[in-house]
Amino acid sequence: MATLSELLPVDAVRLDVPVANWRDAIRASGDLLTETGTTTARYTDEMVENVERNGPYIVVAPGLAFAHARPSPAVLHTGMSWVRLAEPVAFGHEANDPVTLVVALAAQDSAAHQSAMVALARLLNDPATDRALREAATPEAVHRILSGEATAAASPTEQAARDAPADAGASGAGATHTILTVCGNGLGTSLFLKNTLEQVLDRWGWSRHVTVEATDTISARGKAREAVAILTSEEIAKALGDVGIPVRVVGDFTSATEVDGVLRDTYDV
Repeated sequence: MATLSELLPVDAVRLDVPVANWRDAIRASGDLLTETGTTTARYTDEMVENVERNGPYIVVAPGLAFAHARPSPAVLHTGMSWVRLAEPVAFGHEANDPVTLVVALAAQDSAAHQSAMVALARLLNDPATDRALREAATPEAVHRILSGEATAAASPTEQAARDAPADAGASGAGATHTILTVCGNGLGTSLFLKNTLEQVLDRWGWSRHVTVEATDTISARGKAREAVAILTSEEIAKALGDVGIPVRVVGDFTSATEVDGVLRDTYDV
């Protein structure tokens, strides 16, 4: 699988880009994908249409939008782009607006980019590294952090997610549960949330008892009968409706503290 720095080369990083609105912000990230030979211009339209159809669920954390669409003939090869905006713009997300950073993904399939997505999510999950990426002075500086050549000072682990519950209810003998993380396409934002949830499960010592699967809204309805809960955005939760299991809303997909609280509520611990 390609690494994060391979999927997001320095030529695909652009800083302090002026835009008027969220559509222009997505188009700026899409233009970079086209310029680097990752997609045709049609894919940019598909990313905009995804938000028009599913709402601003791609705003996965305060100030961060993860633009993407389904694999299509407009994707020439799997790749990413990184656009920091000159001024923040609103996407219409109740909790995470306004957006200052747009990261775009174009994927040919559901597998090739997963390790890079995990790496990116882990970087953005760390407040110090996230801050360093958002404040980097040049595209080269961003790329050095993404490639691991430069790192920010380590930050303390979020306390709430460090403290495992005393009664590990999911860890009874032989117990195995599935939790679904869901987004519109099952390729981008759901992987961010999956990574954060798995980090919390690791800290709790529940990883061998709870499997996390990232999926899309259509597949989630069929898979719900095999899961104990769904974690997703408010927009996707509304689109899913009643699927017969708890659907828990997460506002910040990169926050271990918030996911920890949602998990405690799900298992009543």
